Amino acid sequence: MRIISANLNGIRSAATKGFFDWLPTQGADVVCVQELKAQATDLKPEVRQCDGLSGAFHCAEKKGYSGVGVYTRQAPQRIVEGLGLPEFDAEGRYIEADYGDLAVISLYQPSGSSSEERQQAKFRFLDAFFPHLEKLVKCGREIIICGDWNIAHQEIDLKNWKSNQKNSGFLPEERAWMTRLFDELGWVDVYRSLYPAHTGEAYTWWSNRGQAWAKNVGWRIDYQIATPGIAAKARSAFVYKEQRFSDHAPLVVDYDHAL
Repeated sequence: MRIISANLNGIRSAATKGFFDWLPTQGADVVCVQELKAQATDLKPEVRQCDGLSGAFHCAEKKGYSGVGVYTRQAPQRIVEGLGLPEFDAEGRYIEADYGDLAVISLYQPSGSSSEERQQAKFRFLDAFFPHLEKLVKCGREIIICGDWNIAHQEIDLKNWKSNQKNSGFLPEERAWMTRLFDELGWVDVYRSLYPAHTGEAYTWWSNRGQAWAKNVGWRIDYQIATPGIAAKARSAFVYKEQRFSDHAPLVVDYDHAL
């Protein structure tokens, strides 16, 4: 089972950059996408379906903003849109494909980098999302949460960690929150479990400023975080960087598991 997570920074923009030409070459079973920046009416048939994958989407109410989607080759038993949190469901941040004993979730956590107001919204999201993560891990199903978590967990996860300790995405409070997911709740960072020492090749996002891409001054903020049972079935993972579809790069993970 191959699962891909990709922040597209605009699904229509990514389409013009070849994302939907690349996707059929990957043989994915589930593809989670974030930051659609589109309304449902903007999504053309060639974007809704690709290479036998059918998409389901949770768009933000605000035009040109946020939004998540999940493409599935095998139809799930149900699609769950949103977390039941009105403030954040209006921003289109969570969609779940439920296969009964397995669920795959596309997640786009808020960024706090644009203002202190958005940082406070991010903290509210983290506070509200933690109990949901606790319920998921205790529900008895295997869960894979793919997406842009907007947090680099450890020093190894970004190039310039020393200078970013007071910046959104690497704040002590954010990093401690992720540590609690792993240490208290038992979630597993799939890529890091496979490759505990990878640095530069693990980055998934590069700023558009200061030649960050050319110099590989990146951050690892896109993850597949899973319950222990399915995480143990991960066999390989890589960040695809041969083509650029957005300021993020797709994270591809292969699991020894069938839907």
